[in-house]
Amino acid sequence: MASAPSSTDPHRGDVHLPDSARELVKILVAGPFGVGKTTLIDSVSEIRPLHTEEHLSEASAAVDDLDGVRDKTTTTVAIDFGRISMAGGVVLYLFGTPGQERFRSLWADIAYGALGALVLVDTRRINDSFDVLGLVEETGLPYAVALNTFPDARTYTEAQLRQALDLEPGTPMVACDARDTNSSIDALLALVQHLIDRKDADPTPGAL
Repeated sequence: MASAPSSTDPHRGDVHLPDSARELVKILVAGPFGVGKTTLIDSVSEIRPLHTEEHLSEASAAVDDLDGVRDKTTTTVAIDFGRISMAGGVVLYLFGTPGQERFRSLWADIAYGALGALVLVDTRRINDSFDVLGLVEETGLPYAVALNTFPDARTYTEAQLRQALDLEPGTPMVACDARDTNSSIDALLALVQHLIDRKDADPTPGAL
């Protein structure tokens, strides 16, 4: 199992919740295999992230499609976990989900109690996103789409991407570099704002 960054890393904050915490919100970070979920959680987590990664094996090569991600050597087999404190006392608990169909049975357990999902998409492999988007929609979770940028990706218009992903008009879609902390936070903020807007439109008691 791959190790997380050292708990003595000076860039990581205190493991304890800040005194300003008012709303604790569970968020899924979803997307197909190799899209950058682990990288995004690493880039924003204020605590030492938890990873459950294993090296890809010859046996997994038969079921894990490496087309477009040939340099990938590990895969998440349960969850990634991180935490980030946002403005207004909102604390997000980030649960990264496995991206392969063979881990579908874990979805119900991981999604339980979540308020929303950030779905990462690789525009070089748009078709790979359909199964994950379907799983998120089956759970009934509101979600935002983050287009993780890769240097060799083609450029598309927003309308083309929305049509290709069959997104509802109100579903947020933002560009994101999962390696960059500020860019990843902006993507999470787009999701949080979406959740707030939905609550304002339907003020049922609950978080956010």
